[in-house]
Amino acid sequence: MTNGLQVKIAPWSDGDLELLRALNAPEMTEHLGGPETDDQVLKRHRRYLEIDERSGGRMFSIVLLPGKESVGSVGYWNREWRGENVFEIGWGVLPPYQGRGIATAAVAEAIASAAKENKARFIHAFPSIHNPA
Repeated sequence: MTNGLQVKIAPWSDGDLELLRALNAPEMTEHLGGPETDDQVLKRHRRYLEIDERSGGRMFSIVLLPGKESVGSVGYWNREWRGENVFEIGWGVLPPYQGRGIATAAVAEAIASAAKENKARFIHAFPSIHNPA
């Protein structure tokens, strides 16, 4: 629970496409090169559906309880960094829900999931230095 809110992560599903479209807004992608086209969003959605423990990684929607409202995404995937296999982690929370500790709670759950996979010793985030969040 964070700031009185209960947060959980749920495996990415077909029903998360509209969430991904909402996360593709200009204010959410400013530090990621800007919004993607709808075709690119559909391709990203398919990639998210295909990421699983066998391939090394997972994607999740961030869900607020008790209403089960999807408010963001978090995930991790394999990446080589400095000659070593690591997990990279990324997340996004829709603007009306930012600043409440939701991302912190969701990232902690995602890191716990990654640790269970036992496929990488480290997990890294690579945010833009221009992203104040």
